[in-house]
Amino acid sequence: MAEAKKQNFLHGAVILTAGLVIIKILGAVYKIPLGNILGDDGYGIFLAAYNVYSVFYTVSTAGVPVALSRLIAAADANDRPMQIRRYFRVAVGAFFLIGLVCSLVMFLFPTELAAMIKQPKAAQSIWALSPSVLLCCMLAVYRGYMQGHSNMVPTAVSQVVEVLFKVLFGLGLVMVLTNMGKSLPVRCAAAISGVTVGSLMSLAYLIFYKFRNYSDKPLTAEETDIPDSTGKTVKTLLVIAIPISIGASVQAVINLIDTWQVMGLLQSAAGFAQETAEVLYGVYGKAQTLYNLPATIISALSVSVVPAVAAQYALKNFEGAKSTAETALRITAVLALPMAVGLSVLSRPIMKVIYWDAAAQGGTLLMMLGAASFFLCMVTVMTGILQAGGKERLPVIAAVIGGVVKILLNRILIAIPTVNVYGAAISTLCCFASICVLDVFFIRRCFGEYPHLGRILGRPLVSTAVMGVAAVGAYKACSLVLGTEPGRLMMLVELAVAILAAVIVYFVMVIVTRSITAEDLKLIPKGEKIAKLLKMS
Repeated sequence: MAEAKKQNFLHGAVILTAGLVIIKILGAVYKIPLGNILGDDGYGIFLAAYNVYSVFYTVSTAGVPVALSRLIAAADANDRPMQIRRYFRVAVGAFFLIGLVCSLVMFLFPTELAAMIKQPKAAQSIWALSPSVLLCCMLAVYRGYMQGHSNMVPTAVSQVVEVLFKVLFGLGLVMVLTNMGKSLPVRCAAAISGVTVGSLMSLAYLIFYKFRNYSDKPLTAEETDIPDSTGKTVKTLLVIAIPISIGASVQAVINLIDTWQVMGLLQSAAGFAQETAEVLYGVYGKAQTLYNLPATIISALSVSVVPAVAAQYALKNFEGAKSTAETALRITAVLALPMAVGLSVLSRPIMKVIYWDAAAQGGTLLMMLGAASFFLCMVTVMTGILQAGGKERLPVIAAVIGGVVKILLNRILIAIPTVNVYGAAISTLCCFASICVLDVFFIRRCFGEYPHLGRILGRPLVSTAVMGVAAVGAYKACSLVLGTEPGRLMMLVELAVAILAAVIVYFVMVIVTRSITAEDLKLIPKGEKIAKLLKMS
């Protein structure tokens, strides 16, 4: 059987992004009606359970795909097929055990975990999520293996399969149980169980794909290399994976602490009743879901850039690694800035259209978190660059410092009754701005002059500023025509017009300012034809 084709890093990112667009559409089909069915308080329970799961998921899986893709890309660049096979087999065994332990902790102690975050109603949801950690460990191994071969197709397809079954099973079951009149905790557990079913179906697809495209065919004497011992391979894998997992776990732990702090401080320090605190945390969670969208899309670049930069480092092509990294950061700015500004300037109608019955604080929360999303996007890609260059410990330091900033600001701001839940959004913005500044410092310190912030941010900032003015102007113009307080349908029309105007203006400005070059377009499928069509030289 022929091995699947590779892609360059931007081509791979396009494939992953296409998959993520489908995922986000399916996710909207899942989370929007789910938020409306469960209400602000139910969504708070759902989010609390998911944050517990995220800690275990991140600890056990975050470093696996990055470490494997980096090691396999380097081994592939140096023509070591036997070493590639050993990396995969060792990873399967090691991370099966890690995933099993984490799943058992969630399965056996859901009540205790829920009590720790002051959300006892989340216990059943935590229990329903417990098998997912083991399944996701195996998913991470298979995805890292194929990403190391610079093949992003199976990752993209498996993610779509995962979300599709999550939607079909989770949303379908919660609707049935709602009609049956089941309690809110039971309905939340039913909704979140779709994550487990989706993980199982996604893993089945990846196992089949590897069997069809990457089977262990016999090698000729010329192709055969002598792999490292199993012990050395385990050590190499863990030395890279553990710091990455710790760095990612810091953010997961911060989210968990955030849940505990917001719920606790709103009641103990700000003086709100538990029911009010649950509603405020629920609407904060809804705003967080939207704020995470840009980073989810940008993560495709981070995933794709790791094997590309790692392979260039393995071949001692340092200038090529720098060029690839700076291109990735510039593309990130071009994509992240308009998404962040769009979320901020159109925050109120976005929240009202998607979550009509959400508390009034939602618009202001999303405005603040929209600004934070830009820094989160840049951090996502810079973390990938540092990891690909063998500096995986530095993002951990940046994440810890950012986490301390968030926790301290939460403690100060949420306790102020007039600030309350807004303090969590402000602290998130400050957290990721701090991490972003530190990552820029680390990249410059370790790898030389890049990233050149003027080349990366200058032109996209101009384009985004014009776009933001166009979006606000279009929305206000529609509001004058249709009325100042339209219903949900009219607000949707106004929002659609504003988004369309923003997209058109930004597209024109990107071409005019040359934020995207012809060389960039050549890295994507049909890019040369697109460049000619746009008359870009």
